[in-house]
Amino acid sequence: MRSFDHDMLREIYEQPEAIRRTIALYTRGAALNSDFVLPLAEWNSAHGEVLIAASGSSRHSGLAAEILLEDLCGLSVDVEYASEYSCRGGENPRHPSIIVLSQSGETSDTLASLREARRRGQKTLAITNVEESTMAREADLSLPLAAGKEKAIPATKSFTCQLVVLALLSYYEGLSRGRLTEKDVADYINDLQKLPEIIEKQLPTWEKAMAGLARKYKSAATFLFLGRGIHYAIAREGALKLKEASYVHAEGYPSGELKHGPNALVSDRVPLVVLCTVDPGSEASVLRHQLTVQLLHDLRKQDANVIAIANSGDRAVADQVADCIFLEPVSEYLTPILEVIPLQLFAYFMALEHGVDVDRPRNLAKAVVEPSFP
Repeated sequence: MRSFDHDMLREIYEQPEAIRRTIALYTRGAALNSDFVLPLAEWNSAHGEVLIAASGSSRHSGLAAEILLEDLCGLSVDVEYASEYSCRGGENPRHPSIIVLSQSGETSDTLASLREARRRGQKTLAITNVEESTMAREADLSLPLAAGKEKAIPATKSFTCQLVVLALLSYYEGLSRGRLTEKDVADYINDLQKLPEIIEKQLPTWEKAMAGLARKYKSAATFLFLGRGIHYAIAREGALKLKEASYVHAEGYPSGELKHGPNALVSDRVPLVVLCTVDPGSEASVLRHQLTVQLLHDLRKQDANVIAIANSGDRAVADQVADCIFLEPVSEYLTPILEVIPLQLFAYFMALEHGVDVDRPRNLAKAVVEPSFP
């Protein structure tokens, strides 16, 4: 068995098994587990409105969930910073159901959001990695992850397991609202169950590639991470991982927003990481891919340094960029679970290049539990 120098790398490699455990918790074969389905029946608001409150990486999984729940289920979803929602005051006349996301289940801002929602009489759902956590106990409904204990401060396996549970939640909501059929759900679950093996096969290749890219780009002053649609959430997460793990500045933007200001930053010292995967079976995904390829073409004219994340064999992307990391193609809504892992590895190796204690970055804690105000 391989030994790892750091908890973060070990936990990156634990993701296939963590994802398997989490899927198994909520499914029976290619169907949703009835123990998971029955408590959800009275959770959502009558008007199909949902508010997601979270911080840090958990908020990024919430951004991905916004796309899933709107596209697959027809729900109306807002995503709030927990630190803002918990102290806004006033009342929300729409009275949405609330999802709180937290690795620890103890994050003070997110816990305050949960308690504010309960004070208002709103239905609450907690998704955490600690089944006995305060959030799990206080919410009307708890959906635990099966990621296992995560020691490194940068979230890796808890993040991908959040994406898995949120995908399963979207399958349930889509089915219950008549937007998905039983066959649709079975197909989605079958695809989800294939992900751990796909990740296991690609992890060594990603590790080697990202170690090399970290050496190549270690002197960069900042990075811009770009993604469209559901992949914007992963661009945000990739940028956050790089900041917290390696102390290298990075920002995540929707790809189409680059020319609305941030493009002025692009130079030899400001590389870009562009998510450009595609699901050929999705018309919207194909359009996003075409638009992103055109953006890559324009960036090539600027002599920009671009690292692209693309489908295996996608020469339309690879021929436009300095470096390309390939993923095995999967459906549009599952791709984020794959594409975030090379970005986790990039953050890890950039941290090593900069001499950072990657498991315990300065000024950060696994759970922010101190009050935000007196």
